[in-house]
Amino acid sequence: MRADAQRNYARLLAVAEEEIALNGADASLEQIARIAGVGSGTVRRHFPTRHALLAAVFRDRVESLCAQARDRVGRTDARAALLEWLSAVTTSAATIRGLAMALNRDRAADAEHEHCATTQLTEAGEPLVRQAAGVLAPGVTIADLLALITGIALATEDHPDPAAEANRLFALAVAGLSPQGEVRRPAAAR
Repeated sequence: MRADAQRNYARLLAVAEEEIALNGADASLEQIARIAGVGSGTVRRHFPTRHALLAAVFRDRVESLCAQARDRVGRTDARAALLEWLSAVTTSAATIRGLAMALNRDRAADAEHEHCATTQLTEAGEPLVRQAAGVLAPGVTIADLLALITGIALATEDHPDPAAEANRLFALAVAGLSPQGEVRRPAAAR
C-alpha cells in the first residue's frame, strides 16, 4: 500500500473500532467514512464488505483467543483447559461490542474463509474439544459450543455487567439445569 493508503486504512480501522464499540456490528459505514475524513469509496476499497470490516476490527482479539486455545492443548486436565478457553471466548463475546453479532452472522452465512472469526475460533477450539471428548456429552462439537456462547453473549450484551452475566449463564449451561442423575418430570407428566 502507498503511504496515504496505509494512513487511510489505519484511520478507518481506528474509527471503525470506536463506532462498532458504540453502535455494534451495524455501525454506519457512511458515518465511519465521515469521521475518518474519507469518502465511502475509500471505505469500500479497503473493506469491500461489512464482514471484511468486522474481521479487521476483531482480528487481534480473535487471534489472541486462538493463541489461548493453542496454549491449552495438551494440558493434563482437558475439561478445565476447554472450559477456561470457552470462558475467555464468552467474556470477549459479551464485552467487545459487535463481536457476538459478527460471530452470529458468520454462522448464519456459513462463512468459510480464513479471516472469518468463527472459522478461526472453530479451528483453534477443535483440538480442545477432541482432547476433552471423554468428558463431554456424546456428539458435542466446537460449533455447538460457539453457538451457545454466541447466544449467551447476544442475550447479555445490554446487561449492566455483561461479562459477569454471560459467564454466570455459561456456568449454568456447563452445570446443567438439574443436578446430575436427577431429572425431574413436570407434575403433569407423572
